[in-house]
This record gives sequence, C-alpha cells and structure tokens, in this order.
Amino acid sequence: MMNCIIADDEPLARKGLENYINELPQLNLVALCTSAMEVMNTLAEKKVDLMFLDIQMPKMSGISLLKSLPNPPLTIITTAYQNYALEGYELSVMDYLVKPYSFDRFVTAVNKAGQMFELLQQKNQGGGVEEKPFFFVKCDKSYEKIFFNDILYIEALQNYILINTAARKYIVYLTLKSIEEQLPSKMFLKINRSYIVNLHKVSSIDGNEVIVNAVPLQIGRSFKESVMQVLLNAHLIKR
Repeated sequence: MMNCIIADDEPLARKGLENYINELPQLNLVALCTSAMEVMNTLAEKKVDLMFLDIQMPKMSGISLLKSLPNPPLTIITTAYQNYALEGYELSVMDYLVKPYSFDRFVTAVNKAGQMFELLQQKNQGGGVEEKPFFFVKCDKSYEKIFFNDILYIEALQNYILINTAARKYIVYLTLKSIEEQLPSKMFLKINRSYIVNLHKVSSIDGNEVIVNAVPLQIGRSFKESVMQVLLNAHLIKR
C-alpha cells in the first residue's frame, strides 16, 4: 500500500481526488494539503510514497515545490494547465493529469506509480537491484519477471516504454528515466533520449548507429562521445 497526499488549493478538486483515492485499496490517504508549505511540513512528519500535486497554488507553485525538494516522493501532477507537461516530465513525475480527468485515466496514472514503487521496494530489499539478475514489471494485469540479460534494448514511446527481448516486447507504463534508475549501470547504456541498450547485446557500431539483434539504433549527437567511450575504449583491441 502506498501512503499518499493531495496538494491542491481548490476544495472541489481535493474532494474529487479524495473520492478517487478511496476507491483504490492500494492507496492510503494520509494528508490533504492546500499549499506548498503544508506539503513540506507533511513530508517532514509522515512517510509519503505518492503525491498528487497541483501546479497553481498560493505563494509557491507545484513545479517550484518539486524543484526545492531534495528527495520528493513519487509524484502525479494534477492541473488544469497543459503547458507545464514537458517541465513536469523533466522533473521525473510519474504522470500528468489534466483536469477534468476520468477515473480510468486516474487509475492508469496510479498503476504507473505503483510499478515504480514496487521497483524501489525491490531495490531497497536485499541490497539493491544490481545484486539481482532480474526485476518484475507490470504488463496489463500481470507481473512479468524479466532477466536483465534477456533485454536487448528499451524504447521510450509517449507515456510508456517498450522492453524488447528476443522472445517478445513488454509494454510498461513507466518513464525511460525511472526504468534506467533500476538497471545495472555496468550493463546498460543510454544512447539517445529514447533508447537504452544492453551493452552485451551490441554486435557492432556502424557510423552513428549501434546494431542490436540486427536492429540499427541511432546514437544521439550529444550522447556520441560517452557512448563511444563506453563501447570502444575499454574493449577495443589495438594494434
């Protein structure tokens, strides 16, 4: 179960969100906050796993609050304004709900946060995810066990990612950044803003592309130097 809080200065919005939360057994509402200051006080006093955060609040916006928190909880933004979506995702929020949103859309966002919460739980139990050769991710209604060594590459597509293995593709409603944080850093490498590759599966480098399982994947311009350094410098046999 995830302890959650609502941060919204609009009474009707708070009540509607509270009703949604009460419908889901995996959520435990621990506080209702009307300002950024109330949020900070709550985070200092209580264990909070998930925050539903409005952007337009008095004195300090939700975006400014997120930037000020050294270790914010998982966050789902709830707002009437669409123009903050990019900035929100750059702050690694789990999802961005534009008011008014349906209960189905709310559940999708909560499930995405729930997957990330479980990955973090795995990491915190038993000394960290890098000591285990696998993780579990939620696909549709089931939890799939995926071995790191089976992953070819991971691709970001809009509000979900594709985990590509030789056997199948897994659709997972997480951000690329959030899944990257759970992968063994010595085994996986981000080659552009949309792709992470398994270094063990790279068969060749052709110009600005790496080849994984016969699939050419473009190396981002700003990533090229670091990619080449990781792929070549430590493994290239010189004359």
